[in-house]
Amino acid sequence: MFKKISIVLSVAGMCFLAGCYPTSLVDQQKDMNAAKGEGDNLSIGKVQKEIKVGMSSADVVSALGSPNMVTTDDKRREVWVYDKVSTEGMAATSQGRGFLWFPRDANASVSRTQKTLTIVIKFDEKGLVRDFAYNTSKF
Repeated sequence: MFKKISIVLSVAGMCFLAGCYPTSLVDQQKDMNAAKGEGDNLSIGKVQKEIKVGMSSADVVSALGSPNMVTTDDKRREVWVYDKVSTEGMAATSQGRGFLWFPRDANASVSRTQKTLTIVIKFDEKGLVRDFAYNTSKF
């Protein structure tokens, strides 16, 4: 009889401990993003720090990488556009305890925020930066 009670208590204890360490969906998303190579260094801070009027297009590529789009203006001067879209997710889970600490159904809620960063770099006739601008939004 004592042996049966100790087995039941041991199983209940293992179930309780297993429920105490739920896997975080946010941590899983971070691991997946790192594995995909997401998280490039394109940011407003990088633009403010490294892009200067008068620098060459080669220096811009060295600092920011290749642009997403290259166009020309009415005077046939190049305009480079960098676009970055990122999605951030936040998940919360909660578990209740039922009879003998056995877990009940888990409730999960997920919140996602999307951010955009657009950088426009305008070059002069010699291929040097004459102006640049950036815009960011979050929704």
